[in-house]
Amino acid sequence: MVPAFLAELRRRDIRVHAEGDRLKLDAPAGALTPELTEQLRQRKDEILAFLRTAEQLTRQQQAIVPLQALGTRLPVFGVGGHNGDVFCYRALAAALGKDQPFFGLQPPGLDGASEPLTRVEDYAAYFAPQIRSFWSNGPYVIAGYCAGGGIAFELARTLVNDGAEVAFVALFGCPYPAAYRPLPQLRMAAAQQLRWLSNHVRAMAPLSLAGQRDYIARKWQQRRARRQATRLAEPDMVLALRARVERATIAAVRRYSPGHFAGHLALFLPSRKLVHTPDQPLRWRSVVASAEEYYGPDDCNGDLMLREPHARTFAALFRQCRDGLREIAA
Repeated sequence: MVPAFLAELRRRDIRVHAEGDRLKLDAPAGALTPELTEQLRQRKDEILAFLRTAEQLTRQQQAIVPLQALGTRLPVFGVGGHNGDVFCYRALAAALGKDQPFFGLQPPGLDGASEPLTRVEDYAAYFAPQIRSFWSNGPYVIAGYCAGGGIAFELARTLVNDGAEVAFVALFGCPYPAAYRPLPQLRMAAAQQLRWLSNHVRAMAPLSLAGQRDYIARKWQQRRARRQATRLAEPDMVLALRARVERATIAAVRRYSPGHFAGHLALFLPSRKLVHTPDQPLRWRSVVASAEEYYGPDDCNGDLMLREPHARTFAALFRQCRDGLREIAA
């Protein structure tokens, strides 16, 4: 491994740094043996890539979390879901491979020292200068997951308005912001309760009257046990901070009305079955210059789409979108 090899060189008081496409060495007389010289020659590209990544990390901005820092393709900067956890992209970044740089954008409020933001526009203003400082003026790919879609969309608009170039916006299972408003949320909650009740009715239908009583008693005891376990559990500070960010993010997205984006939008939807739902995902098409949809398998949903094995499916769809747009541009 490169870190172990560089550590061995440091132990011999040999210093290595990158200068363009060349390795520069500072070594005492006699320290650089023919064997080490040959290893340096053979591993030059690998060492250069490692040193460049290390240099990027030393000037990393507070919000930027490298999920896969290597590669020569346009970098992806991804806004996490409602609780701000950027590691939701970990499986997707791995499936995209080592030639696709992928960085998460961590919002304020998760470190316990900063306050969560309360407006989508404030999130965009927080992320945009850090991205430009980290990776010049682009072009970039901006991604969003779930409730982070509204933030990613506004971030792309902000970057373009500031003179940067956004290749396209990729939204993974993102409801249209209006879906977070009270009436759609009430309808969704009512639908969930109806499904819950229907499931229990179907389970009880073949049972005798005594069996139905036992079924209800058993479910009630299980519910009480879950509540008791929750009350007795030690408070988890990480989960508490995520819950705080979640409340702020949902409130911000609920108030957000997307403006027009003059670029391209790629909608990655869990499956075709979820298109005509209260989430209104296709409504994003009304606020962009061009858009296209990519669908996962029928057994996928928003909670599963960025996890294995579905992450590989959406990595393949992302590559199809990315490479197709590159061919059009050429």
